[in-house]
Amino acid sequence: MTDPEKLRRRALDALTTARARTALLTDCVDDGELTAQHSPLMSPLVWDLAHISNQEEQWLWRAVAGHEALRPEIDSVYDAFEHPRATRPTLPLLAPAEARAYASDVRGRVLDVLERTPLEGGRPLVDAAFAFGMVAQHEQQHDETMLITHQLRRGPAALHAPGPPPGPGTADLPAEVLVPGGPFTMGTSAEPWALDNERPAHTRVVPAFFIDTVPVTNGAYLAFIADGGYDDERWWAPEGWAQIRAHGIGAPLFWRREGGQWLRRRFGVVEPVPEDEPVLHVSWYEADAYARWAGRRLPTEEEWEKAARHDPASGRSLRYPWGDDDPTPEHANLGQRHLRPAPAGSYPAGRSPLGVRQLIGDVWEWTSSDFLPYPGFAAFPYREYSEVFFGPGHKVLRGGSFAVDAVACRGTFRNWDLPVRRQIFSGFRTARSAGEGAAV
Repeated sequence: MTDPEKLRRRALDALTTARARTALLTDCVDDGELTAQHSPLMSPLVWDLAHISNQEEQWLWRAVAGHEALRPEIDSVYDAFEHPRATRPTLPLLAPAEARAYASDVRGRVLDVLERTPLEGGRPLVDAAFAFGMVAQHEQQHDETMLITHQLRRGPAALHAPGPPPGPGTADLPAEVLVPGGPFTMGTSAEPWALDNERPAHTRVVPAFFIDTVPVTNGAYLAFIADGGYDDERWWAPEGWAQIRAHGIGAPLFWRREGGQWLRRRFGVVEPVPEDEPVLHVSWYEADAYARWAGRRLPTEEEWEKAARHDPASGRSLRYPWGDDDPTPEHANLGQRHLRPAPAGSYPAGRSPLGVRQLIGDVWEWTSSDFLPYPGFAAFPYREYSEVFFGPGHKVLRGGSFAVDAVACRGTFRNWDLPVRRQIFSGFRTARSAGEGAAV
């Protein structure tokens, strides 16, 4: 997309969609809930609300338009690197009404900046409306973070959404798909709003492998639990074994066993664990242990991306598994439409050319890979987005979840987190190298 007016409309739509979601997540609870810290793992919702606007002010009002700061005294308060989440309630945060007023003021000014700013001409920050897309993605990422906070909060449900449409199931699907070996193009140099860690496009040679057709389901994971998977050290990385022993972990987060039945808490509602949904709220260690128990492994990041993007007929890497068109509700479960994953096997229109399903949306999928830069990586527009997280401490997740908006999810998008994380909307699928025996 190179037409400046189309880019302007796309940026406006992305910013407007994100702000509507932010309002939904913050208007559904009272001020006490907004200022409370529902878990030391997360910020108070009111911190996220003002942080979103502070970043918008810094990048669009100041960096793009060149204006003086509106509220320079709050920059430090809303600096995510200066203050860990657990300590943010102790900061002099803007009260809910003031945070909303600040957000409204910044947004009004930013829309004027968008209207007046040329979106081409050799300025990397604004060419193709990059900075506006970056800010919209940032807000949507914090909306996902706030949705995690809603999942962690106690009390009655504050959010409501219809369930996903019934899927065709998995009875007629193969358990796994062969991805042929050979080169493919990983990453992107062409996607205008791709973030720095997705760049540049480069060739990877990936040996042939098999990958699960659908993500691992709750039903499959229940078999791991029933077989004593959490009590058998053989399946666990040493750090993972120490983690589950130290914290008494024996099931995914938010699950409990009651009267012979497994239940889960989901956004204030307690319900039976649906066996046909992809498993959710598992750490990298849990995903890795399940894969070992099943006689398989987690896919590498490059395997995941090849399964999601490679078109063997043309040799191209697609933007999405289904092609280059933007996602629709027929392709994937995105944008907080359903507040839960869809049943395994859903969204046949979103399958990859090789027939792999639900690679986009539903659950973030853990890979075996550490979060590392691509060859030729260059931090842009700031080191703290990606570069400071590179290394063996963080594992890569791919594909997005039901909590992710389409603007922040594509075939090249890379997420990362600590391998102990369970509150995130994380699941997984497994793989095996070609030539290895299939799991029994």
